[in-house]
Amino acid sequence: MSEDDLARARAGETAGFAALVRSHQSLVFGIALRMLMDRALAEDLSQEVFLQMYRSLHAIESPAHLTFWLRRVTAHRAIDRLRQDRLVETTPIEDVPEILAPLWAEDPLLQTRLHALIQQLAPMARAVLLLRYQEDLDPVEIARTLEIPVNTVKSHLKRSLAALRGQLTSV
Repeated sequence: MSEDDLARARAGETAGFAALVRSHQSLVFGIALRMLMDRALAEDLSQEVFLQMYRSLHAIESPAHLTFWLRRVTAHRAIDRLRQDRLVETTPIEDVPEILAPLWAEDPLLQTRLHALIQQLAPMARAVLLLRYQEDLDPVEIARTLEIPVNTVKSHLKRSLAALRGQLTSV
């Protein structure tokens, strides 16, 4: 994406807006899918985010600001959807059955187990983990994106990782 695409989209050109969507669709859909764990819901949420982006183009200052804005809006909308719809019944991580298979780096069962455990996290904790490890944002960027204190981000990371490690290492 270029500054030119952003300027064209602001000017109302369909091609400019389409270029913005194409260049950011994997970012938005990836966050939505990992948060909601439902392809159809992630597609709907992605459309909502891009519609909101279209309405907010006047406030977007640069391509870097657009990327930041999309991460923040997608994460917040996914958290809202999880809270509103109660799509996933949460169970305390301590009550989830333990994994019995040995841990291997490329173990598909481990991947499935890890995804299930991540789904058990509260929406905000899940958003923090995904932004940290999927989007490779540092705690300061996550705090700015989610509009929460940096210490809250660090607390979510520490508690969530400890809980995930505890469940994955116990046999």
